[in-house]
Amino acid sequence: MPDYVSWIIFAVAIFGLLALDLLVFHREAKPVRMREAGAWVAVWVALGLAFGGWIFLTRGVTSGGEYLAGYLIEYSLSMDNVFVFAVLFAYFGVPAAYQHRLLFWGVLGAIVFRAIFILAGTALLESFSFVIYIFGALLLFTAWRMVAAGTEHVDPSSNPVLRLLRRVIPVTDEYEGQKFFTRRNGKLWATPLFAALIVVETSDIMFAIDSVPAILAITTDQFIVFTSNAFAIMGLRSLYFLLAGLIDRFEYLKYGLAALLTFAGLKMLLSDVIHLDVWLSLGIIVSILVVSVVVSLVATRDRAVPDTSPPPTG
Repeated sequence: MPDYVSWIIFAVAIFGLLALDLLVFHREAKPVRMREAGAWVAVWVALGLAFGGWIFLTRGVTSGGEYLAGYLIEYSLSMDNVFVFAVLFAYFGVPAAYQHRLLFWGVLGAIVFRAIFILAGTALLESFSFVIYIFGALLLFTAWRMVAAGTEHVDPSSNPVLRLLRRVIPVTDEYEGQKFFTRRNGKLWATPLFAALIVVETSDIMFAIDSVPAILAITTDQFIVFTSNAFAIMGLRSLYFLLAGLIDRFEYLKYGLAALLTFAGLKMLLSDVIHLDVWLSLGIIVSILVVSVVVSLVATRDRAVPDTSPPPTG
């Protein structure tokens, strides 16, 4: 199948799913409960794996394995985004009813930014072979930073883009429903929802600097890298609503994610010496994730996990 046909099928699928999500299933502003979020997580994972099955059929076993590895890397690293989103929503006091809309546009922006990063990253690797060592070192540094700092030190108020926004356009103190902008006395104002969106987008850019090189350690096929990224990111909203109340249960997950980044970094740095089969790489990735999740759940099994979803309205 020609590459352009694959890109067209992918684009139709992505934009069609986004349109259904916004215009049909989540048209009204309402809180997302954990049970609903769990169902949507299952739907998005099924869609991501189904697309992987299509890649197996049309591009072969190797490409299929690369897609699965990339999907797992991005999806697992998205869990770290969940913790940051919880901090950002608490800082801005985002009402539960508006969080899905905020994450919808955040995800859409993330897909655009990932496309830019992937195009730039693959172009650099093709033009300058030494860049692979820079990416590898960056992943090792990120792994160290993840263990040393974590997400508890996230400070949205120090975001330079947010400070610039407040200088360029005034921001209201209260929310105006789901609006990102409003007018007062003929003057345009941004709402706190737009300020929160800016921080979500800039935070995702920082995550992309980590996750894109990690997937490029598996493959430099732009179609595989981007589609695995996109399908993993599409399920990020539901993943947030499912895990937001379970954050304390994943106490050791950050060590697993750090190990994942370390593996990808070493794979890049040692690419001239060691060449791992894609299925061996996939096995290592799955093992790291399973061990970190199981250890976390066992270590925190005595902790109560209430349903922190807001009560139904009406």
